Amino acid sequence: EVEGGLLNRRSSSTMKLNIANPTTGAQKKIEINDDNKLRLFYDKRISAEVEGDELGDEWKGYVFKIMGGNDKQGFGMKQGVMTNQRVFLLMSKGSSGFRAHGRRKGERRRKACRGCIVSQEISVLNLIIVKQGDADIPGLTDTEIPRMRGPKRASKIRKLFALTKEDDVRQYVNTYRREFESKTGKKKSKAPKIQRLVTPLVLKRKNARIAAKKAKQATSKAEAAEYHKLLALRLREQRERRSESLAKRRASSVAKKA
Repeated sequence: EVEGGLLNRRSSSTMKLNIANPTTGAQKKIEINDDNKLRLFYDKRISAEVEGDELGDEWKGYVFKIMGGNDKQGFGMKQGVMTNQRVFLLMSKGSSGFRAHGRRKGERRRKACRGCIVSQEISVLNLIIVKQGDADIPGLTDTEIPRMRGPKRASKIRKLFALTKEDDVRQYVNTYRREFESKTGKKKSKAPKIQRLVTPLVLKRKNARIAAKKAKQATSKAEAAEYHKLLALRLREQRERRSESLAKRRASSVAKKA
């Protein structure tokens, strides 16, 4: 009986699904204990699309995309590791799952991570909705959470509001301006600082850098020409001195023979 209980306990697995809806900004967590429902995620990789019809009637028509997850010990799944086991990889700066802050330059560490294939060892799976079904899910598709902070890069702001290069991006940042009260009690407002914004001052500084670079190149060319000219003069003087010394030696040798 004890062995049968252990086998039943091992066979029944529990998985939490973090489902996010990019269109509304909402997120919902559900817990599934049925292996028949979880079987549709097994042996699927990160970035794979899965139909949610088998999760229940309320998920009919929904299509999910697997974005990642964690196993029962908390190790995260890593894209590109083609296994469902836990592996130890030699990671360096820039690798996902490796904290490079405070490390030495060029330092590498061997870290544990879970492969990108979903298995029964996964306890939390992160999903996003790619295609919405017929029925609304309470707290996920019927409510829209406003975006608190908008994009900062100028090109992404243009893409969000469908702007052209002639439109002024600075007028559209006020959409995400938020008002708050400081510690002293003053009312303040804050908006995203636009990155990579091309202004007349930026163009002026760019032209100044280009002009300084061209001037430096012209100066180096002039100095190199002057150096080669001086080098040719010194070589000619050296040849003349050598020819004079040879002429003197020949004259002295002829005088001695006479």
